[in-house]
Amino acid sequence: MTDESERKNVANTYTDENGKFAQGNPGKPRGARHKVTLAIEALLEGQAEALTEKAVEMALAGDTTAMRLCMDRIAPTRKDAPVTFDLPPIKSAEDASEAAQAVLQAVSAGDITPLEAGAVMGLVEQFRRVMETTELERRISALEERK
Repeated sequence: MTDESERKNVANTYTDENGKFAQGNPGKPRGARHKVTLAIEALLEGQAEALTEKAVEMALAGDTTAMRLCMDRIAPTRKDAPVTFDLPPIKSAEDASEAAQAVLQAVSAGDITPLEAGAVMGLVEQFRRVMETTELERRISALEERK
């Protein structure tokens, strides 16, 4: 190992929270906040009520930006919505393929969007893995009991 590569390894070494040496950049500590954020919070401290009242006043006076701000707080846009379509029951890992086919049919029929289908397929896949793992554990237990 050359002197230069040794220096690089030493420079990228730090001690983690358990006192063990680790390599790389540990990054900021958890909960660390930027000094600009802290300064803004210090300026606004104790003013939340007054600012809220002013925003409501401006919204009621017809300021569309203030209206949007108030409405975003009163009724925020939903991140997702319930998806309703026929999905066959999944009682085994093999049933997941039927469920996947039902999801594809729902997309092709326009009942759900491709983005919604992706989310549902993620759930089907996770459930399939759980079922598969449960089945493997059952088989291993049965084999161990035979011995």
